Amino acid sequence: MLKNFFIRQLIKRQFKEASDEQIDMILGVVEKNPQLFEKIGQEIKVATKAGKPQQQAAQEIMLKYKDQLLSVMK
Repeated sequence: MLKNFFIRQLIKRQFKEASDEQIDMILGVVEKNPQLFEKIGQEIKVATKAGKPQQQAAQEIMLKYKDQLLSVMK
C-alpha cells in the first residue's frame, strides 16, 4: 500500500499531466510483472551510465521488450 503511494507520486512527478486513470493503468501494468519493469529499469540505467541520453536509452530498451510489454498490457 505504501509502496503504491510512492510509485504514484513518482509517476505524477514524471508525467505531470497524467490523469488518475492513467496512473492507475500504469500501476496495474507494473504490478502484473514487476520483474520485467525492474529489468527494463536496470538496462536503462546501464545505458545512461554508458553515455546514452535517457530518452533514447528508454526507447531502445522498450522496443527490445515490446512483445513482453504488449502481453502485460492485455
